[in-house]
Amino acid sequence: MYDTKTHRIDNRIVSISQPYVRPIVRGKVASDTEFGAKIAISLVDGYAFVDKLSWDNFHEGIELKKLIENYLRRFGVYPKFVAGDKLFRNHDNIQFCKKHGIHLSGPRLGRPPKETDKKRRRLERSLEKIRNAVEGKFGEGKRCYQLGRIMAKRQDTSESVIMLQFLVMNLERKLRVLLSQFFKALFRFGKSTVFELKLPFN
Repeated sequence: MYDTKTHRIDNRIVSISQPYVRPIVRGKVASDTEFGAKIAISLVDGYAFVDKLSWDNFHEGIELKKLIENYLRRFGVYPKFVAGDKLFRNHDNIQFCKKHGIHLSGPRLGRPPKETDKKRRRLERSLEKIRNAVEGKFGEGKRCYQLGRIMAKRQDTSESVIMLQFLVMNLERKLRVLLSQFFKALFRFGKSTVFELKLPFN
């Protein structure tokens, strides 16, 4: 940096004990720079799938095709809808989704139309709620599972801890679904039992 008169060097070490950690400039109010892994996840029926984990910064917009191909490999079909950030709405991603019959959420490229279709507006609002669920999943991980405080020192153990935390979140989600189904079946069984007991006395 002294010889080239610059203030930047690629892959510089910012932590002696964790040389794989890179500073990622986010431009947030609380902290302009963050340190740690950057994760791209996809959320399907409330279950989180980690599609990419990197200690270097990457652009989410160019990862959409890989995320959709991962969905195809997992479930055997392409998704009908993709609720993503505005970064995903570039020309290549729009053409890719159009080719495979996938509706990509977000505003159209170019000038906004003077009159908007009410049906499309309702669809975009519902997809926006789904997209917010992804941000909520990260919030849940940081708030309840210490996803923002990874205490492991090595790169492989840190990645294992991150993956285990998403595994636990999915197991908690599965447990909530099973408990909901159990109580629904229990109340339905209880109602039918009361009806059968009262029937002979009518």
